[in-house]
Amino acid sequence: MLRLTRNLTIPLSVRLSVTIVSAMSVLLMASLAVMLYYSRKVVKEETLEKASQTLEAMVQRIDNILMGVEQSTGNVYFVVLSHLDRPDMIDVCCRELVASNPYIAGCAIAFEPHFFEDHDLFMSYYRRSDDGMTPIVKCDSFGDGPYTGQEWYTAPMQSGYPCWLNPAKGMSEKVEPLNTFCLPIYNIEGRRVGVIGVDVSLSLLSRIVLETKPSPNSYCTLLDAEGLYMVHPDSRKLRYERGVYQTAIGADSSVVEVGKAMVSGETGYRPFRMDGKDYYVFYKPFKRSAVPGRYLSDLGWSAGIIYPKDDIFGEYNRLIYYVLAIAIAGMALLYVLSRLVIHRQLLPLRQLTHAAGRIAEGHYDEPIPESRQQDEIGCLQEDFQQMQSALANHRTELQQSLTTLKNKGEELHIAYDKAKKADSVKVAFLHHMTNQMVRPSQAVCMDVDALCHLDVGKDPQKAARLADDIAEQGKVITGLLNDLLKIAEEADVTRKEVTDEA
Repeated sequence: MLRLTRNLTIPLSVRLSVTIVSAMSVLLMASLAVMLYYSRKVVKEETLEKASQTLEAMVQRIDNILMGVEQSTGNVYFVVLSHLDRPDMIDVCCRELVASNPYIAGCAIAFEPHFFEDHDLFMSYYRRSDDGMTPIVKCDSFGDGPYTGQEWYTAPMQSGYPCWLNPAKGMSEKVEPLNTFCLPIYNIEGRRVGVIGVDVSLSLLSRIVLETKPSPNSYCTLLDAEGLYMVHPDSRKLRYERGVYQTAIGADSSVVEVGKAMVSGETGYRPFRMDGKDYYVFYKPFKRSAVPGRYLSDLGWSAGIIYPKDDIFGEYNRLIYYVLAIAIAGMALLYVLSRLVIHRQLLPLRQLTHAAGRIAEGHYDEPIPESRQQDEIGCLQEDFQQMQSALANHRTELQQSLTTLKNKGEELHIAYDKAKKADSVKVAFLHHMTNQMVRPSQAVCMDVDALCHLDVGKDPQKAARLADDIAEQGKVITGLLNDLLKIAEEADVTRKEVTDEA
């Protein structure tokens, strides 16, 4: 992170604050991700556990209703056996069975054709009234055809076993959605002579089951072996519309998979999408309780609880928003606090930077603020103060050396002028002395030349005169040379004195 902020032209306090907040954000986001992951897992597990308990309670409640209907039917069955020769008592038994159990919507007791001598077909059918004025009314028929062709009668007559059936199967949708317990009637010889059919209203069953909802928008459902709704909040769907896997146009494929899993008797949960909303369905097979004397057959039913996804994860999703909002606010507050603290902590460093800039501009006497901190910044200020003191001492020494060198330079300049002047005098003197020595030297040369060509024996006087003349000119040259040596010695002394002064 420091590499990212290193090239930014922003104050150091901002860079440090951004770095701290960024590092904390990474750690916080990682912690939140782990926490939210396990929170979602816990929410899902709790929902699964709650759904399992609700499913078990729903199955148990429905089974209790079915068991009550079966027991009431069994009690009436023995009364019917004792009055197989009295059609009037069959009517009484039929009516009493409807009255004895509030979950029974209707009861039909039908016999095989010509069972009673005075009746080709005999069926006693009582049901609860819809108008509320007469609690139980007698009806002449059920459905839109003779009972001998209806499944609730033919199925137990053929199998000889009690069963639960859809009595409205194959009939018009005007018939109330019912589920019927069918119990075959055996005469004293053990021959099947009739059927007791006891209707349970699926609308009433749905209202009873749906009174307890696991969540505000969830609902329970029960499918039969063919995938038809037996329990559903919308009574219009009962028995006349296939379950969650209906293959209507536009149905989502996930709905089909859910329905197939439920009808096949699986246990579990699946997500699916229906009507543009996301749902979860928790399902299990409908298992009836084993009670002595109860005939148990596999009904092929499947119970399920449908949860809108918002009911499961709505609070969790809102928690995410709250946590993110708090995290963002916390990061902003952390940035502000870091900025203030770091800005305050770096104040001595900024003052030191200003003082160093002034010193770099040549203001060597710029005061460096005293530090009350014992950290690296305080040590840096102390080092800067020591550096400023050493720099001041070095500057003083340099100024003193410069003054000394300047004085020495002036003295050397004077000495140089003197030496130059002395050289000029020496050159002039040498030139003068050379000129002075030319005439005597020429005279000596002439006299020597004359003396060499003179016959001394013939003219001794002339020879003596030439010798005297040569001697005289030699004295002149010797005097000039002595003067030259004297002046040279004086020049050496003066040069030595200048050198010593330099």
